[in-house]
Amino acid sequence: MSELAQFETLLKQTMGLNAKSVGLAMIERAVRDRCAVNGALDIAAYWRQVKESPAELQELIELVVVPETWFFRNGEAFKALARLALSHTLRSDRRLRILSLPCSTGEEPYSMAMALLDAGVSSTRFHIDALDISACCIAMAQRATYGMNSFRGKDLEFRDRHFVAVGERYALAETVRSKVRFRRGNLFEPALLADESGYDFIFCRNVLIYFGDAEQAQAVSVLNRLLSETGMLFVGPSEGGVLFREKMVSANLPLAFAFRKTAAAPPSQTNSALPVSRSAESKPDVPARARSAWTPRPGAAPARPVYGQGQGQAQGRASLAPRRSDVVPASAPVSRESSDNDPIAVAARLADQGQLREAAQLCKRHVQDHGPTAAAFYLLGLVSDAAGHHREAREHYRKTLYLDPDHTEALVHLAALLEMHGDTAGARQMNDRARRSTTRHLN
Repeated sequence: MSELAQFETLLKQTMGLNAKSVGLAMIERAVRDRCAVNGALDIAAYWRQVKESPAELQELIELVVVPETWFFRNGEAFKALARLALSHTLRSDRRLRILSLPCSTGEEPYSMAMALLDAGVSSTRFHIDALDISACCIAMAQRATYGMNSFRGKDLEFRDRHFVAVGERYALAETVRSKVRFRRGNLFEPALLADESGYDFIFCRNVLIYFGDAEQAQAVSVLNRLLSETGMLFVGPSEGGVLFREKMVSANLPLAFAFRKTAAAPPSQTNSALPVSRSAESKPDVPARARSAWTPRPGAAPARPVYGQGQGQAQGRASLAPRRSDVVPASAPVSRESSDNDPIAVAARLADQGQLREAAQLCKRHVQDHGPTAAAFYLLGLVSDAAGHHREAREHYRKTLYLDPDHTEALVHLAALLEMHGDTAGARQMNDRARRSTTRHLN
């Protein structure tokens, strides 16, 4: 085994990291940087230091973590959390237990707290634990001051409500900070949170993509242990295929990428098992604005993505549907019949139920019959992504961007795939384009 391969194996065993997902060059750069800091004569000498010092191993880990995050990333998950939590408080006096793992620099767990508070959930009715393997990320989260890169999209009203400007940064209000307890934790520690009871909601998003198949299975096993029998696990848009493979069941919460234990919600009964309040009139899964975003009217301006905060103002959309963070008012009327006649909406619902091949076939027929659209190719990209067909997913995202160069969601997903396969320069370019796109939308 080569000297660098030893470090790749160690990082895989310690934190589940598949070196190819971040690029072998990143691992080598981190090792050489720590060699220089420690005055090691060569990589072999540094290897001996790492094996003898848990503190030095932690320093190496700090250099390979990927803390790319922002407030209300994939906003539908937070809206779903807020709706479900509010429904729970109307039915039970039990305090909700919520976990963010990994929590990175704190944007995700703080977004949870803001979403719940804005939805009217009392601060005494929930508690959030937030864990990350990076001590540096935990320290930044506890400081709770953020720069502009943590605020993306054009729906930034939450910043006015919960932050105070301090120079060029923003300090989070204590009412939000006090609801989150941070601590260092590793998803691959055998006794992780062994003294805690099950969590009602767990957010473990955009981390499984960095693991190999065996490590993904191990991580899902840990998450299953931490999840209460009726709890819900939220993952990233590209990670649904992992949960299906590990026999978890989609919660059919549109665009939230949420799953339950198989025993808690049989696939045919998932919707009825959800404690979501609905009016006597059956609300559709696909609201009007979502439908128009998938199938734009001729001459209509393309829908812009909004990384909105959760106030229970949006009806659901299918989990693998395009433009997953548009804010959709609850009053938007649309009949079930009209959504059933929309092939893209039907394909999105099929994908949300785990019928990825059927969803892809329907999208392809739609392109053949009606011509190429950004909405169809974006959904094809998400379906391919969820199925683990990363090469196809990249091609579909690129076609989406050819038709809609400012499609922020496609840019973000393509960046993640490029980085996963070692193209850090390409990933950086896509992320830069996504940031410029959201800045233009703000202006």
